[in-house]
Amino acid sequence: MNKIHPTAIISKEAEIGKDVEIGPYVVIEGKVKISNGCKIGPYVHLQGYTEIGENTKIFTGAVIGSIPQDLKYKGGVTYLKIGKNNIIREFVTINPGTFEGEETVIGDNNLLMAYSHIAHNCKIGNNVIIANYGGLAGHVIIEDFAVIGGFVGIHQFCRIGKHSMIGGCSKVTMDIIPYITADGHPARPYGVNVIGLKRRNFTKEKIEILHLAYKIIFKSGLNTEEALKKLEELNSYEEIRDIIQFIKTSERGIARERE
Repeated sequence: MNKIHPTAIISKEAEIGKDVEIGPYVVIEGKVKISNGCKIGPYVHLQGYTEIGENTKIFTGAVIGSIPQDLKYKGGVTYLKIGKNNIIREFVTINPGTFEGEETVIGDNNLLMAYSHIAHNCKIGNNVIIANYGGLAGHVIIEDFAVIGGFVGIHQFCRIGKHSMIGGCSKVTMDIIPYITADGHPARPYGVNVIGLKRRNFTKEKIEILHLAYKIIFKSGLNTEEALKKLEELNSYEEIRDIIQFIKTSERGIARERE
């Protein structure tokens, strides 16, 4: 049974699933789709062609689906797709894609802390944490299990690899490879994300292999092509294949350690 506060304003075009709670002074405009079990807190504003997956919780004052903060946006139908079991805290803002038919996509089981912003055309994986005031410019990709610290700013078109962690107040201007930590202005690699990997039950063997890969990439003096050839010798490990593929497909280039 749905619980909808009498002060909520809901478009006739909206689709509301079962067991949904909608709090006071919520505004839902356009063809918003809210799946079963979602909870929408007070003063939330949902707009546009936005889909919200099951059991997602959106807290006070969040603005989800408002038009892109992009001067190239000229109207048209663009999309925002949010998966299941997400927690979207107070005053988070998330925009859809810029051009007709484009989309912003957020996976499952993510935590977006208060005042974080996800811009147009971003792609967020699963089990990602973005801490307070984290800001993603357009076309940013965040892979599974990445952690973005508070007040981090990420440049447009950058990618953050899976199981990586970005320290608070960092400025990310290049791609951060999977399984590492990075920090600073601009953000630079600081080693393997050992604590995060242990928490996710990575074996000692795999962590040691990732340490070796880190040394090959950042401390061996090899250029990128030479380092990739060396990493191919370790490609029996899924994690090494992840890193190889990430580097090969990087368009901005990967961040490197400070000299």
